[in-house]
Amino acid sequence: MIFTFRRGTARRTAALFAAVLSLIATVPAMAAITVHFHSFNGSVLWGRYPHTFVVFEGTLEGNGQRVQENFGFSAKYTSQAITNRPSEHEIVTEEERTIPKTNRHFSVRISDAQYRALRAEIERWRNYPGRYYDLDERNCIHFVAALAQMLDIRADVPVDYLRRPKAWLNYVTRNNPHLGAEEID
Repeated sequence: MIFTFRRGTARRTAALFAAVLSLIATVPAMAAITVHFHSFNGSVLWGRYPHTFVVFEGTLEGNGQRVQENFGFSAKYTSQAITNRPSEHEIVTEEERTIPKTNRHFSVRISDAQYRALRAEIERWRNYPGRYYDLDERNCIHFVAALAQMLDIRADVPVDYLRRPKAWLNYVTRNNPHLGAEEID
C-alpha cells in the first residue's frame, strides 16, 4: 500500500504527533502511593526493641510529587517507657538502609486523599500535647493499628500482642485475607 500526502500534511501530522508525545511526557506515569506495613524484630546487640512502622512510597496523582517516607511511634526515652506510665513521645523514621532488613508484611495502594488523611493522623500523634506514649495503650502497634483502621483494615490490638509487633502484624494478616498477604516466620 502506498500513501501519498498533500503538501503540508506530513508536517502537520509530525507536529501533532510531537504535541501528543510532549503531553504524555508531562503526565505522571502510574501515579499512586503504596503504604507498606513493616515490623522490626529487635536487636539486643544494637539496643533496638521490636517495632512496627509504615513506609509510604510512590507518586501523588494530583501533582506528580514523589513520596518516599516512613513513620513509627515511640517513647522519646526508654527509661520513661518501661515505667508503665505515659511517657514523652516522638514520631520516628527508619534510615533508608535499614528498611530492607525489616519484615514487610503487606502493602496497600492508596489514593492521594487517603495519603493526606494518614499524614494528618501521623501529625496528630506527633503533636499530641503532654506525654502520649504508653507501653500498654499507645505504643508503636497502636499507632500502626490506627493507620490501618483508616484503610478499613481490621487491626485490633489484643493484649497478647501488645509487645510483639511481628506477631501482631501476622495476626492482622490472618484477619484480613483480602490483603493477599502471607504470614512471616
